[in-house]
Amino acid sequence: MEHHIKTCHGSVSVVVYGDQEKPALITYPDVALNYLSCFQGLFLCPEAVSLLLHNFCIYHISPPGHEFGAAPVCSNDPSPSVEDLADQILEVLNFFSLEAVMCMGITAGAYILSLFAIKHKDRVLGLILISPLCKAPSWSEWFYYKVVSNLLYYYGMSGLLKDIFLQRYFSKEARGSSEVPERDVVHECRRLLGERHSSSLMRFLEAVNRRHDLTDGLRSLKCRTLIFVGDQSPFHSETLHMVTALDRKYSALVEVQACGSMVTEEQPHAMLIPMEFFFMGFGLYRPGRVSDSPRSPLSPSCISPELLSPESLGIKLKPIKTRVPTKC
Repeated sequence: MEHHIKTCHGSVSVVVYGDQEKPALITYPDVALNYLSCFQGLFLCPEAVSLLLHNFCIYHISPPGHEFGAAPVCSNDPSPSVEDLADQILEVLNFFSLEAVMCMGITAGAYILSLFAIKHKDRVLGLILISPLCKAPSWSEWFYYKVVSNLLYYYGMSGLLKDIFLQRYFSKEARGSSEVPERDVVHECRRLLGERHSSSLMRFLEAVNRRHDLTDGLRSLKCRTLIFVGDQSPFHSETLHMVTALDRKYSALVEVQACGSMVTEEQPHAMLIPMEFFFMGFGLYRPGRVSDSPRSPLSPSCISPELLSPESLGIKLKPIKTRVPTKC
């Protein structure tokens, strides 16, 4: 069911899946995307059905103007800041009478949720961040996306701009080449990008391009945090910076090889086992046994023993990668 919630910073769309008596998990997508183009790959995995949909009520929050069927944003409306977008999340939680929630965000969405967690520590149970941003943009990044914003203004979502955004999301292998066609997930994302209104996309892009550094706030953050990043993500180094800023007792990093920023779409099965143990630390998911999924790049036998200790379940995880030596 989709809800359009009026907030102090404009209307926001929230799509709710599941039993609202269950613990809440909210999601927030990256620039130019919505929940379908960002999280469908993960939520449609057969293994994820029992891990996520059977244990949570999902609240997919879309940035203003990014929901399906959204009308173009009025040019007279003030552009929101990242602070405004984070404050919208608080109003969404209050609308649904939600207390502390689990949060999942990708890149710009991960930044918004991290900012929300810093501002409202009592409303966040844990963070699952995929290729997150946490620093202010460098001059080169700021200039690059300023040019992108201008191109959107004059030409709309052209083929060139679609390629630019796909480079942000996916690995080179997934995007294909002149000899190898792009993967289906990339092709579908390309199609969905064509449905975005340029005015809405520009507003979100400009808000993210004006973001500030969260490093100091992250140092005081005590909620449990699980971070995924593809080794081919343009934001790999920024993700590593975020990990160094967070308290190691409460955070863990999973690096996914041969993957871009959107691990949820490109290699969703790499997320399942780390999330399973992360949730167990909250008492939210306690399976009778851990099964070795033949479709997952990970299996418990290849995870370090420290990861399986009681102390580490959702609290202190060691970095792991999704490709392991054959001797494992």
